[in-house]
Amino acid sequence: MTEVKPYDIVIIGGGVNGCGIARDASGRGLRVALAEMNDLASATSSASTKLFHGGLRYLEYYKFRLVHEALVEREVLLRAMPHISWPMRFVLPLHKQMRPAWLIRLGLFMYDHMGGRKILPGTRSINLKKDVAGIPLKDKFTKAFEYSDCWVQDSRLVVLNARDAAQRGADIFTRTKVTAAEREGDLWKITLGDENGSREIYAKALVNAGGPWVADIVKNAVKLEARAGVRLVRGSHIVTEKLFAHDRAYFFQGSDNRIIFAIPYEDDFTLIGTTDQEHGDDPSNPVCTEAEADYLREFASEYFERPIQKSDIVWSYSGVRPLYDDGASSATEATRDYVLILRDDGPPLLNVFGGKITTYRRLSEAALAKLAPYFPDARGEWTKHAHLPGGDFPVDGVQDQIEALVKSFPFLDHFWARRLVRTYGTDAANLLEGAKRKEDLGEDFGASLTEAEVDWLMDHEFAQTAEDILWRRTKLGLRLSAEEADWLEQCLTRRAHK
Repeated sequence: MTEVKPYDIVIIGGGVNGCGIARDASGRGLRVALAEMNDLASATSSASTKLFHGGLRYLEYYKFRLVHEALVEREVLLRAMPHISWPMRFVLPLHKQMRPAWLIRLGLFMYDHMGGRKILPGTRSINLKKDVAGIPLKDKFTKAFEYSDCWVQDSRLVVLNARDAAQRGADIFTRTKVTAAEREGDLWKITLGDENGSREIYAKALVNAGGPWVADIVKNAVKLEARAGVRLVRGSHIVTEKLFAHDRAYFFQGSDNRIIFAIPYEDDFTLIGTTDQEHGDDPSNPVCTEAEADYLREFASEYFERPIQKSDIVWSYSGVRPLYDDGASSATEATRDYVLILRDDGPPLLNVFGGKITTYRRLSEAALAKLAPYFPDARGEWTKHAHLPGGDFPVDGVQDQIEALVKSFPFLDHFWARRLVRTYGTDAANLLEGAKRKEDLGEDFGASLTEAEVDWLMDHEFAQTAEDILWRRTKLGLRLSAEEADWLEQCLTRRAHK
């Protein structure tokens, strides 16, 4: 049929699920390729609320298995990536018109004990009249519960999974669209299109991890009848100037039975989200609407003493969550669980529906379990105890990493050193290798971004454009001026044409 050596698995989609599956499969000794039509994490996976969490509110909908699995995963993931994920405490003010204190305490008791918690501290009650967490809140809020969850840099999570997959032998094709996939004997013939034209590759199995495009891929690329549906739900967020001085986050209840978070973000900002809005059929370029931004401002202003103004917003973003269509009556109630559907009436096709960022690793294991009969020589599960690139240090070792980096590179100030460690972990020293002074790192693009870092991101992390660098590999887009960002883009364009 073809003399081209087929891949074992080709994956469509460079979000967290696709990259997680690519990493897992590559580590089992399988020959893997992944195709992403844009940049890695360019859609839903860079537009989350950026939490590894069990989903406290899902207990109200009796999603006990989902919550249990996510709670267990929090600490597995913390150990694997202590540079891009860390514990965070959440303050849940008691509101007399909302859920009663006994019900919240019961839920938090379950939350503390369902996941075998070992690293994270448990729930405690706090007096908002005496605790600094009460300072930015209205006087009517006098008591709160404080519990644990975890922060994660979502787009970096995706990129590091892709990088690890590549280091284990996977081919990662970015800005490469799967335009067609058809069964040819025992293989899939897959047509890839990029700026250089089209080409064909072959695979023994095809995984559709297209996120919001999962159903579209089945219909238009694979040209098979979809046997399951996807429900597109838009989640929007706003980022404001810093609203409070401490390092804890807030969990706010609303009269519409929804909740939002207000989270310390990138040192100098506050992240507020999310909404749950039905999105329609087109997942491309979602935006936080003015109505959604107003909703988030007004919701948070019910709790904060100083109302949040439109002028406080410095950035907003929105992502489309591809939830499995379980027939739920509302976007808020729709399941966040993942569903894997295998079509085995020929070379296997695995379609990935739904999921949440906290359970991406378990989803990847489940996907490989579905495909295991086709690859009897593949190695077994391995990711539970393996760190991501740069994460080979203890969960509580970030400060030690910062101090060691400054000792090796004395020209770094604290902000710069901390940012590098929180972005690259132990790879920060490799990025700076050989530099004796700041000038050795090449051009300074602003906000501590240097030519050496840009080179690292392009050579090791699949970055190509200023947007890739400023908004997905880092969040320095919040700090660089428009002129600085434009200059970076010009420099990248010149580099691409050399």
